Amino acid sequence: MKFCSGCGGPISQIVPKGDDRLRHVCQQCGTIHYQNPKVVAGCIPEWEGRILLCRRAIEPRHGSWTLPAGYMENGETTMACAARETLEEACAKVEIGPLFSFFSIPHINQIYLIYRGKLLEEQYAPGYESLEVSLFGADDIPWDELAFPVIGKTLELYWRDRADNHQRVYSGDILRRDGKPGNPHFRISTQDIKDADSDL
Repeated sequence: MKFCSGCGGPISQIVPKGDDRLRHVCQQCGTIHYQNPKVVAGCIPEWEGRILLCRRAIEPRHGSWTLPAGYMENGETTMACAARETLEEACAKVEIGPLFSFFSIPHINQIYLIYRGKLLEEQYAPGYESLEVSLFGADDIPWDELAFPVIGKTLELYWRDRADNHQRVYSGDILRRDGKPGNPHFRISTQDIKDADSDL
């Protein structure tokens, strides 16, 4: 960031009084331009024991499979974002259910919230950001072609829950190990869902 979006003045990186880290601060008007993590919301759309995945038509990880998910818009709830992203990426209408997982990924400044979901009908098609979309059972997941570690871990936990007929909420951190992006370390805690909807 080189110039202030408010007055056009030059930007410097300094530690403001009372702060503990470098910020982008306008030298002219004094505005502090905070840069904070982005929230990604999505869902696990289910239809008759299978889940819907999208194959990415955009970078990063063009051609890899993922759950429908994306960045929140201003004035939007996380659940509304999850439903919108499913419609945009898979042309599918979904009923958003309870929260499934909440992961912080500090090395890319993102927070992932993934909900359980039900497709309202067996109708789907690739949206602008998808090459194709398809329903997968537990034995059909393209594990070696998943786009991101957070998606792989989410699906692993989801199918484990289905196998033992249990529902949990997962939260945790996905951290780089030895500074290598392809070698993540997962720190996860779980909480059982009480009196959950057995259809999800």
